[in-house]
Amino acid sequence: MHSTRFLETLNMPSRHDIRRRQLGLAALSSLALGAVGAARAQTPAWPAAKPIRLIVNFPAGGSPDLVARSVSTTVAQALGQQIVVDNRGGAGGIIGSDAAAKSAPDGYTFLCSSGSGASIVPYVTPKMPFDHDKDLVPVAAGARLQLFLVVRGDAPYKTYAEFVAHAKRNPGKLTYGTPGNGTSPHIAGEMLKAQAGFFSVHIPYRGSGAALQDLLGGTIDYLLDPGIAFPHVRSGRLRLLAVTSPKRLSMFPDAPTLEELGLKGFDAGTTHGFWAPAGTPAAIIERMNREINRALMLPAAVEAIRGIGAEPTPMSPAEFGALTKADARRFAQIIKDRNIVHD
Repeated sequence: MHSTRFLETLNMPSRHDIRRRQLGLAALSSLALGAVGAARAQTPAWPAAKPIRLIVNFPAGGSPDLVARSVSTTVAQALGQQIVVDNRGGAGGIIGSDAAAKSAPDGYTFLCSSGSGASIVPYVTPKMPFDHDKDLVPVAAGARLQLFLVVRGDAPYKTYAEFVAHAKRNPGKLTYGTPGNGTSPHIAGEMLKAQAGFFSVHIPYRGSGAALQDLLGGTIDYLLDPGIAFPHVRSGRLRLLAVTSPKRLSMFPDAPTLEELGLKGFDAGTTHGFWAPAGTPAAIIERMNREINRALMLPAAVEAIRGIGAEPTPMSPAEFGALTKADARRFAQIIKDRNIVHD
């Protein structure tokens, strides 16, 4: 029995051994914590890691591109990081939106989209490659765009009332051009026909510029112009009959609204704005919203946006999301009634 206790005593660690092991464990723990701290110190806080990519879902020169560039430099200066505008046009904005939706939600990719990209395109496209409501989250509104009913300066109708009367006397003889099936000018054109009670033929083009050239050349009769025809309105080659906004616009204060002219509740406006991949940290979205809203109030941005007949629209992410959904609900009935499908 004494020999057994003696052997057990030999196997027991001494107090010196226990203390040495405790010191060793403490050293290892300290090293581990130090490694974690070093790793954290080496990870730059947003947005210091790399430039921010701002995808625009239409080609350079279009209104979404103008809205993006009107604020990007100012926002980049406020953040202390470069913002690279990446134009990804095609498929009515779907290609660029899809690229943004499938990007990492790390605060280094944002989308500047046409208003129709959220309020129209998902509802006229049978097979979307992503779910706009689930895969993208609103960041900030950019500009509220309206459309302008324009005809040739030498047209026999000088006012909106004369235009509608002529269209009703000549059903199916007037034609109007749009940037394509399922675009906001197409939706607005069908809304106008439905509410005013006349029939005309829709001619889809691949872009607003081509439709404008055919109006100037006499191939088509009118446009719901997204804001590219202003120089010709001012020169007299085209005549502005009405605007699609609920209120008159400061740029053309003498142009009546369609609501004034008897089309109750007519509003074809959409809002270009900024989105982020779902899962982007809320703090980053809040910071981007704050900086974009500040940039939108600067005189240079206001002037650029009003130059296309739009108005800057600083608002919170929640307000922007609610406005987009309200627009979608407003367009839903005409999309269903006319069975409008995107090209």
